[in-house]
Amino acid sequence: MANLATTSNLPTYKMFIGGEWVEAKSGEWFESYDPYVGRPWALVARGGRADVDQAVAAADAAFRSGDWPKLKPTQRGALLRRLGDLIARDAERLAAIEVRDNGKLIAEMGAQLRYLPQWYYYYGGLADKIEGAVIPIDKAETFNFTRYEPIGVVAAITPWNSPLLLASWKIAPALAAGCTLVLKPSEHTSVSALEFCKLIEEAGFPKGVFNVVTGFGAEVGEPLVAHPKVAKIAFTGGEAGGQKVYETAARGLKAVTLELGGKSPNIVFEDAAMDDAVKGVISGIFAATGQTCIAGSRLLVQRTIEDAFTEKLLALAATARMGNPMDPDTQVGPVTTREQYQKILSYIDIARREGATLKLGGGPAKRPECGDGWFVEPTIFSKVNNQMRIAREEVFGPVLSIIPFEDDEEAIAIANDSPYGLAAGVWTTSIKRAIRMSERLEAGSVWVNTYRAVSFMSPFGGYKRSGLGRENGQEAIWSYLQTKSVWISTADSVANPFVLR
Repeated sequence: MANLATTSNLPTYKMFIGGEWVEAKSGEWFESYDPYVGRPWALVARGGRADVDQAVAAADAAFRSGDWPKLKPTQRGALLRRLGDLIARDAERLAAIEVRDNGKLIAEMGAQLRYLPQWYYYYGGLADKIEGAVIPIDKAETFNFTRYEPIGVVAAITPWNSPLLLASWKIAPALAAGCTLVLKPSEHTSVSALEFCKLIEEAGFPKGVFNVVTGFGAEVGEPLVAHPKVAKIAFTGGEAGGQKVYETAARGLKAVTLELGGKSPNIVFEDAAMDDAVKGVISGIFAATGQTCIAGSRLLVQRTIEDAFTEKLLALAATARMGNPMDPDTQVGPVTTREQYQKILSYIDIARREGATLKLGGGPAKRPECGDGWFVEPTIFSKVNNQMRIAREEVFGPVLSIIPFEDDEEAIAIANDSPYGLAAGVWTTSIKRAIRMSERLEAGSVWVNTYRAVSFMSPFGGYKRSGLGRENGQEAIWSYLQTKSVWISTADSVANPFVLR
């Protein structure tokens, strides 16, 4: 817990509940750290159960009465498009805040925030295109039709690696559907979500439609998921957290969308355009400092080109520029949290003990340009087999495992031999192979001759332990709606009341 008296020089951020800026009922605050310098840069209100109750009550009231439920879908869409315009206006400012909070590159966060308005434009356009159907029912003198209605109050829980992007994957379709939200951002990256609330206000959303409660999982996340007035949970985060959310939500029979971790294979065949594949592998694991659920952390390379490919890969990876994430020329930034930094280093030690051969990196970055931040050198291991922990468990950092394979069948077997199934990459010039691999890989996203491509238009989610449900695309909005069947009798009189119609 932070003491305001001793940290009064830091900017402070209150929570946003019911359209008002409020302190935590406990009066407590916590520090948000800048991972580049390893020091706190802001104070954020430390919410608790009472704050969750207040926020859910505000969201529930806004859902059931007032201006929000009176709006037509077209009007909701107009609000979302207005919000998109405001995000576009403030994209650079919001990107700089996220870099300060999570240490990711300004080049990446800037691109994310400039792209972010598209989610609000897309779902703003989709809001008034959710159409029911008239069913040619098999009953005489009966008119039957369906309508889609918002599910209710949504609890959105988001991680620290792409705060506003991953929040918007939930916010945009939920608001388009007519739901109201309570957002719990990661305690490591709360500031951009609170700044986002100012745009919600400016856009003209009714009070209580969107709320943010900041704090820690046990104090905010758990009571939010368990709250009886929350109808749906949309969670992005680690597997352990997702499992706990799922278990808690099950007790209340709540709808759940989970986007969890991955151990994604990036598969390079001997017929691939080698230079492009090298860049794709680098992008898959060292972009975003490896702190992404879709990281291509397992490089599966055909044995006939293993040595040549590894040589090219090492040469390019060794040139990665580390340092200040606000410098547009920086290519690898710091790890976002001290805990994650220590976890990554521990996995590097595990890989050594398991017998993997270290080819590059392997420890903290001691370069002068890294200062006192939490930097890990881009790390590559060879001689990895798919049963090692380094190949099976999510490291969430810049650590790559090289696993050779003989042919297509072995590549498929190794790729699918994982508890996860979020994404996969394939590098080949054979269209037949590309199609076969895309059919047989157990992954929610398969990229061929590219990697880390996402869009507001295309569904995203995982197989197996990588999650449940889908975000993005038209498919996403359905998880925030429920179907109602309406039956109207046109008969002149009621038939036998003791017989099922």
